[in-house]
Amino acid sequence: MTDEQRVLVHPDREALAAAVAARFLTKIVDVLEERGSAEVCLTGGTMGIAVLEAIRANPAHTSVDWHRVGFWWGDERYLPAGDPDRNETQAREALLDHLALDDARVHPFPAVGEHASIDEAAAAYAAELASEARNGALAPVFDVTFLGVGPDGHIASLFPGHATVDVADRAVVSELDSPKPPPQRLSLTLPVINASERIWLVLAGTDKAGALGLALAGASTMEVPVAGVLGRRRTVFFVDRDAAAEVPENLISPSSYWTAAHDVASD
Repeated sequence: MTDEQRVLVHPDREALAAAVAARFLTKIVDVLEERGSAEVCLTGGTMGIAVLEAIRANPAHTSVDWHRVGFWWGDERYLPAGDPDRNETQAREALLDHLALDDARVHPFPAVGEHASIDEAAAAYAAELASEARNGALAPVFDVTFLGVGPDGHIASLFPGHATVDVADRAVVSELDSPKPPPQRLSLTLPVINASERIWLVLAGTDKAGALGLALAGASTMEVPVAGVLGRRRTVFFVDRDAAAEVPENLISPSSYWTAAHDVASD
C-alpha cells in the first residue's frame, strides 16, 4: 500500500468539480484500455453530485464505453427506493440515467422494504460485493473511489467515535444512530475503502478546513475517520481554497504533497 497522498487546490467549487470530472474521464479511459473493465465507487453530498454533473457536462464523457464500467456506492441513506435523499437517486439524476450502462453492473445499496431489517440489507450488499470479488476478498477492488468528508471528519457513513469505524471483518455495516439525518444508513467499511486503487476525496468550503487539516496532521482515525483513508496506489484530496485554509504550509510541499501546480495526470 502506498503512503503517497496529494493535495490539489483549486480556486473555487466550480473549478474543483470540473477538474475532478476531467481527470476522472481521462483515468477511466486509461483503465478500460489497460484492463478492459473498471469498477467505480460513488459518494453523495454536494460535491460528490457536483462532480457527477460535471462529468455529464464534459463532452469527453462520450468517449467512454460506459457499458464496461461498474458502479457501487460507499454508503447510502436507508430510505425507500427513489427517495430524493438517497445517494443512488441523486447519482442517477446527475449522471447515470444519461449513460449507456449495463444495468447488471450498477449496484445500489438495498432500500427500505427490500429486506426484513437494515442488518439483513447490510448482509445482502456484502454478499453482492463478495460475489464480484476475487481470491476470497470482501469486495472487488475499486479503480476509483470517490469520498466526501464531513465537517466532523466522517467519510461514507463512518462517524467519529462510532464502533463502525473499527470494523475490519465485514464489508458493510449498518449505522443506526447517524448524527446527521436520516439516522439509519449503510456503509462500506474502512478496509474495503482502503483496498481501492485510487481514493479521491473532494472537499469544498471553510467548514471542511478543520477536518482536512487534522487528517493531514495524522489525527486518530476513531476521532477523525478521514485520517484513516489510504488507497493502494494514490490518495488525492481535491479541495478548493476555502477547504485548504487550515492545512499547514509544511504539509503542502513537493516532497510529500502536491498542489495543482505540481500535478500530473498519473495514477
